[in-house]
Amino acid sequence: MQQAFIIDAVRSPLARSKPGAAFAELHATELLAQVLAGLVQRNKLDPGMVDDVLTGCVSQVGDQSSTPGRVAWLAAGFPEHVPATTIDRRCGSGQQAVHFAAQGIMAGAYDIVIASGIESMSRVKMGSARMGQRPFGPSIQERYAPGLVSQGVAAELLAARYGLSRRELDSYSARSHHLAHSARESGAFRREIVPIQTQQGVVDCDETIRPHTHVDGLATLEPAFRDADISKRFPQIQWNITAGNSSQLSDGASAMLLMSESAASRLGLTPRARFVAFDVIGDDPITMMNAPIPSSRRILKKSGLSIDEISHYEINEAFASVPLAWQRELGGDLARLNPRGGAIALGHPLGASGVRLMTTMLHALEDNGGRYGLQSMCEAMGMANSTILERL
Repeated sequence: MQQAFIIDAVRSPLARSKPGAAFAELHATELLAQVLAGLVQRNKLDPGMVDDVLTGCVSQVGDQSSTPGRVAWLAAGFPEHVPATTIDRRCGSGQQAVHFAAQGIMAGAYDIVIASGIESMSRVKMGSARMGQRPFGPSIQERYAPGLVSQGVAAELLAARYGLSRRELDSYSARSHHLAHSARESGAFRREIVPIQTQQGVVDCDETIRPHTHVDGLATLEPAFRDADISKRFPQIQWNITAGNSSQLSDGASAMLLMSESAASRLGLTPRARFVAFDVIGDDPITMMNAPIPSSRRILKKSGLSIDEISHYEINEAFASVPLAWQRELGGDLARLNPRGGAIALGHPLGASGVRLMTTMLHALEDNGGRYGLQSMCEAMGMANSTILERL
């Protein structure tokens, strides 16, 4: 079995999801097209050599309805013979695209492949793919009676299970903004960002970070998911999840170039990381935010590594309760957990986040001399992807 290597990984800046924000007027596939173009150009790659483009995307309607990776590839002016496909594993869609790309190389199906992700939450609202639809039939409703819950309620259940107080959640969230601000100001994000041209000009840094966020300010926010019927069903919930300790809705795109050893050697490109292990797992869909915990345990066992041997943990900040619960169960050094901030500060452009997190983790490992990085993401309906990389 041949090895799969990461040659490069890039992302767009992340923009707020609201009218007037940086990418609100930019078509989703135009955003991804610029990121793909940036990846190809900075590696001096002949785009005709790419075997496939795998794109994570959650809300596949509107701007994102027609195989967005294929549309973006063609919009970038690249050869028509290169195919693309779209992957939906909810919030882990981009990370799953990376897994499939690497596994395709390892199986001998690919030599050169791009894994990418896109989500324009300004233009394609979260949940819009389900409007007017009935995704849950009677059998699943009967199995999980009296019914499935929202991700916000699942985050509340996770906070209650681990006894996470409102102050702990808000303190972690303020930390995310402060770490992301420090990374932005120090230039730590500069190598990973592809500047994006918009009608208003060039956007070259994240607009989501709020450097003056503090715990006392976050404490004034009302719970976002409070519901009387849910309180009767789950009396243990304290209603501590707010907009301030949840991930931000945002717009963004990301892309990663993967190659076999022979392709990289042939093109004179230096591999930056290799894949040590992969995992994907299912868990209880009601307490769905918990899945990164068993997935991380399993991938550590697969790799033969201990948590203390991992230099960087990238656990998606869907809600503050997710990384905090993960850290309580897995242990490890809190300083290694999302050390450049996470989705609470930077935003969570659903389909793009998996590649975005891995892009940031790769650059941080290089900057800090770390060897191994572990990434895990919770996903709707109780799933999680995990990946361990080794920096080369």
